[in-house]
Amino acid sequence: MKISSFAVYRVKPRWIFIKLVTDEGIEGWGEMISGTKTETVVTGATELAQTLIGRDPFAIETLWQELYNSFFRGGPINATIVSGIETALWDIKGKALNVPIYELLGGRARDRIKVYSWIGGDRPDDVVREALDRKNRGFDAVKMNATEELHYIDSYEKVQAVVDRVASIRKEMGAGFGIAVDFHGRVHKPMAKVLAAALEPYHLMFLEEVVLPENEEAFREVAQHVATPLATGERLCSRWAFKNLFRTGVIDIIQPDVALAGGILETRKIIATAESFDMAAAPHAPYGPIALAATLQIDACSPNVFIQEQSLGIHYNKGFDLLDFVENKEVFQYKDGFVSLPTLPGLGLVINEELVKKVSAEGLVWTNPKWKNYDGTHAEW
Repeated sequence: MKISSFAVYRVKPRWIFIKLVTDEGIEGWGEMISGTKTETVVTGATELAQTLIGRDPFAIETLWQELYNSFFRGGPINATIVSGIETALWDIKGKALNVPIYELLGGRARDRIKVYSWIGGDRPDDVVREALDRKNRGFDAVKMNATEELHYIDSYEKVQAVVDRVASIRKEMGAGFGIAVDFHGRVHKPMAKVLAAALEPYHLMFLEEVVLPENEEAFREVAQHVATPLATGERLCSRWAFKNLFRTGVIDIIQPDVALAGGILETRKIIATAESFDMAAAPHAPYGPIALAATLQIDACSPNVFIQEQSLGIHYNKGFDLLDFVENKEVFQYKDGFVSLPTLPGLGLVINEELVKKVSAEGLVWTNPKWKNYDGTHAEW
């Protein structure tokens, strides 16, 4: 079997799909992150995919090493391209062998996968109503963005606004309801300590990305102020980027993204390493259906994954949502806050390629909001 062709699709609202095809007619799908640089990623994916024509799709580790280990390596653009291609290769292998991918990674470690739902957008409001809606739909855990713009040093009024939102959810939903708060890298170290400490009484499931990953030395300072588990990892592009997190032991939960961290096997390696350091995992997956399907394959065989992000109804999905490009929509049916293990071969998805082609022809321009602080300086989104 050889790889004979490929196609790259720009898919609204902010996804990039890649399809690899073999000379035996088996198709494999992968997903990449546009990350505000859609055309750069598409061009790079086309360039790398061309090198796979005529190659054996089963030789995943060999091909991954060749794609990743160029002289100029690393960085999010190359990482997401390699991740998407690697995922498509696993999809082919699983379909060819007629098994879900997790059966090729050691087999299942669980019976089902717990999931949480997003509430609150970039400017969170009316979060109690949204939390109640999710509870009525069977979820018993949610995640919300913490704050809007926040300067290096900012007002306690903004801190209190975050506390009030979280307190309102806790009061309404009770002690047994899971609440995670995402700082989203918007908070600098001085205010991260203040905000984390202020949220401590509300017994949160975790605090996410309390500072940007390039400021990882600040995690220890924040950890000294709280007992709440700290989570990070969604922006890290490789196993090597996680090494310091494992060494320091300050982070409690790692959040690798299969569409950025190198693909399915690389993400599995990262999560397995975390297990050896007694760390939990809650993989990042707010993007499209292919990335989520790939993540569920990893969750199925990773015992330290305790909960999974999913993007159905997330505020970023404007115009199209998670299920729109999937024909077998039952694979993402949630019941009582859980999703069943995949059972179909490969990723377990049947992609509506005709709709993908139609939407891709319309083009894709996605960029994150541009925020300013009260004094006109750049604010992290």
